Amino acid sequence: MAGNNQASFSSIQERVWQGKLPLEIVLDPSECRTYDQSDPYLLSYPRVSYLPFLLPRLHSFFGPLLINHETQSHSGWFSFEGVPLKWHYPLGLLYDIYSGAEPVSRATLTEQNMTQSVILGGIKPNQPSGEDSDQDGSSKPGPLPWRLTLHFENWPDDDLVRLDADGLVMHDAFINNVKEADALRIRDAKGIMTLSKEDTAGFWNAVQNHDLSSYRRIANLILPSPSQPFRNVPVRIFLPLSPDSDRPALKVVQSPLPPSMSASTTGTAASGRTQLQTVGSALHTLLPNLFPSRRIPVLAKPVLHGVALPMTAPLEEVARSAAYVDGWVAIVICMVG
Repeated sequence: MAGNNQASFSSIQERVWQGKLPLEIVLDPSECRTYDQSDPYLLSYPRVSYLPFLLPRLHSFFGPLLINHETQSHSGWFSFEGVPLKWHYPLGLLYDIYSGAEPVSRATLTEQNMTQSVILGGIKPNQPSGEDSDQDGSSKPGPLPWRLTLHFENWPDDDLVRLDADGLVMHDAFINNVKEADALRIRDAKGIMTLSKEDTAGFWNAVQNHDLSSYRRIANLILPSPSQPFRNVPVRIFLPLSPDSDRPALKVVQSPLPPSMSASTTGTAASGRTQLQTVGSALHTLLPNLFPSRRIPVLAKPVLHGVALPMTAPLEEVARSAAYVDGWVAIVICMVG
């Protein structure tokens, strides 16, 4: 990977971390003493962060309105249109899966944001994903603010693992995700396993506090150097399916994807040579019926951080610059049209 791309990678990562979504959080009416008179909690929240981090402040805000004053903050969970939201998914991923918003497919760069974007093709990841640019540069509003319902009772055990008061369940789930991504990048997860206890704790604190500088310092200890290619790229594909019942279904596709592949795999004539694995080639391999072309999104398009990814983007470069904080490139499939 060319060393002069590092500045672009850092710039894209900063934009990803700057991305926020406006939220309108309401208390489940069945748990509220005033029923329809409770005010919503409004905030702008980072796409790469996690909803359970909000529970202490939400419990303080809604506490006086709760019918059951014995509830604790860690008993809180969120739903959207009746669907329990998995707390170990980042907010932006949940929004891209469930909101129905059209991804950003085009952006007009100005002099103030004219940063090189060799990977995302000039698309601004920090533009709210509820906006879609028209050909004339105007935007169509999406479903924002995103309206979520907060519950403190009737935990959906079939859908969600319960949280604990000390936050250990969430911490362990996050670290396990980091280890799994690390094991794909380099054998035996040697990156995360060689961190000191202090750095491991600092890594989690940086995620909680949305502290990019601290996160980046420790993440650079985990990631292979730019001169060392990944063994495999940590990618998960989220494919919303037509529901058989009243609730939407979701399929998660995951398979080892090397950052390069032989030319024979791509069907080119240059035998014996290797080519970079792109977003398009990876999707063609994993979901050939939805992605018959490696270069053009005919039936569906890949979405990351609310942005329609270029099919020709090198997959490892996307992972180095725009992965979520657990190291995974979480791509949501959106049907064309």
